[in-house]
Amino acid sequence: MTRHLLVIGGQRCGTTYLAGLLDAHPDITMARPGRPEPKVFLDDAILGAGLDGYRRTFFAHAAGEAVLGEKSTSYIEHPSAIGRAKALLGTPVVVAQLRDPVARAVSNYRFTHGFGLEERTLEQALSDNLEGSRPWDPTLTSVSPYAYLERGRYVDHLAPWLKAFPDSSHVCFLEEVTDADLGAAALAAVYDAVGVDPASAPPPPDGPVNASAGDEPDLPADLVTALRDHFVDSDLALSRLLHRDLPWATRTTTGTTTEAR
Repeated sequence: MTRHLLVIGGQRCGTTYLAGLLDAHPDITMARPGRPEPKVFLDDAILGAGLDGYRRTFFAHAAGEAVLGEKSTSYIEHPSAIGRAKALLGTPVVVAQLRDPVARAVSNYRFTHGFGLEERTLEQALSDNLEGSRPWDPTLTSVSPYAYLERGRYVDHLAPWLKAFPDSSHVCFLEEVTDADLGAAALAAVYDAVGVDPASAPPPPDGPVNASAGDEPDLPADLVTALRDHFVDSDLALSRLLHRDLPWATRTTTGTTTEAR
């Protein structure tokens, strides 16, 4: 019986890298084209085409793989996609990959700046974002290109998905998936969640995880502290939701900083 997989992740959290690893597994095939992302559950049009139409449009290349997967990071910011996914796919496996929200914000900035949508410096853009959200044109992009901090408050976006799919959801972290010591176990947990044999997966490729990777930015210490403070409540809530520590440095309610675990 064919199963469905949705990689919702977080934008700039290495989900393209993860989707590539999943696609390389002999029992999984990912939707094509993968770029731009399909984003089919952002409106009701797909429901009219039905499951057969969905499979014909995005999985015509499938050769009998047990799992048909789609990666669209916009889904995590659109809870309306949950109902559409349920209506068409029933109970898909949902994999969300997350990342240190400060590192994610820097990567998001580099991506937006690289596309000519951002004229401010990194320091100015993040400082401005601490003061509030910047308007954006939804006719140009499905989600805001300037949500450097909003997008890193993962618990706000993730909780509805975990509530909708409590028994078929898996959350992983880029820091663990790409770690030399933890990566094998982290990826094995992903494959187990999807329902395929981890031993059949080829080894991960070498190379950068995403195109916006770069040197650690030299941000002022007070700005880094302000950014960590911004994520205190969100990080704590995420840790409680997942019943585990987070693999990045976090600020505590008393103002101290814990190291990455």
